[in-house]
Amino acid sequence: MTVELSTLASGLRVVTETIPGALAASAGVWVGVGSRDEPQELAGVSHFLEHLLFKGTGERSARAIAEAIDRVGGEMNAFTTKEATAYYTRLPAPDLPLGLEILGDVLTAPALRDADVESERAVILEELAADDDSPDDRAHVLTFESLFAGHPLGRETAGSRDTVAGITADHVRSFFARWYQPATMVVAVAGPQPHDVVASLVERSFAAAAPAGERPERTPPDGAVRALAVLRRPTEQAHLVVGFRGPDRDDPEREALDVLNHSLGGGMSSRLFEEIRERRGLAYTVFSAPSTYSDAGALSVYAGTGAAHVGEVLDVIDAELARIVDAGITDDELGIAVGYLTGSFVLGLEDTGARMSRIGGHVTARGHVRPVEDQIGRYRAVTLDDVRRVAARVISGPRTLTAVGPVTKKAMQAR
Repeated sequence: MTVELSTLASGLRVVTETIPGALAASAGVWVGVGSRDEPQELAGVSHFLEHLLFKGTGERSARAIAEAIDRVGGEMNAFTTKEATAYYTRLPAPDLPLGLEILGDVLTAPALRDADVESERAVILEELAADDDSPDDRAHVLTFESLFAGHPLGRETAGSRDTVAGITADHVRSFFARWYQPATMVVAVAGPQPHDVVASLVERSFAAAAPAGERPERTPPDGAVRALAVLRRPTEQAHLVVGFRGPDRDDPEREALDVLNHSLGGGMSSRLFEEIRERRGLAYTVFSAPSTYSDAGALSVYAGTGAAHVGEVLDVIDAELARIVDAGITDDELGIAVGYLTGSFVLGLEDTGARMSRIGGHVTARGHVRPVEDQIGRYRAVTLDDVRRVAARVISGPRTLTAVGPVTKKAMQAR
């Protein structure tokens, strides 16, 4: 399997992974603009635009797009993150030209009609309401608002009810015209077709794309962290998140953080899972997770527990965090974590969709694709000292505590 990257005359980057014999092909367009690149008053416009692009173009109605993909048994979807928006399709390999043609149409000539903006606004407001009804989701949103206080990385990707209500069709069209240009876009394809064939298809399908364009300029977050966020709600459980600032995507200690995370709360053999769920029975769900961006990162620990157990759960989390800073992890934990990370990484590349996502994300974020062997080597090179060092760096730094549920701010401040 071969990864190749080239740039068309328009500035549009095309990256492919040729997989001989594959029966399916996956194609995606990655736009290197996300929620952190929006002005405060238009928070959520990237997500709004993501919803609108499949609503139709000058040549195709939304139904025509859906029917064309359904007719070949394919799928098409999109998602928005803090630093990128992606549109993708997976279909039988012989139908790759159709997939690229539709992606090219929706990414270069979306209709963006006033009526569609209004109807989709209602859908997004319902989506925000559904998220707000999920207390664990709400806890994580509040955690990022606290970790990156006053910075765009702290915003909810979909925006707020107020900003979504204020976004107009002209706002959406202006945002599209400014950012959906070849300079920010990467077309990624994984399938049996060779790179030159794919590049030719992309050049034809994206012929309407305006040349060049600009990329967003980003300002790293400062050190401002809000220590406590409490949202009292009459739920059955208290949803708790302890958060820390962490290394960015390309930090040399990124892999050591992944190892630390797996040992702390990233799997069923992790310390927090074993102690809080298996031994004490205090929670059904408990885990830790890292998040990384171009210039910042985070580590969060989550647990959902009954109100009567909040203090004990937080005491256990604090104890495990302190223990891992003081003594690091064991040789056995290191072996388990590295084995899990390398094994799950390889298993995650067993279909064209995963491979397309990987190469598209890498080129969008880094400008190149990190070889699989390189990533595996990075995990295997992590030492006990590396883990102890990143634990001290992250866990000993500023922290946040978020609680959503039948708890009070006074009680949480007393801890």
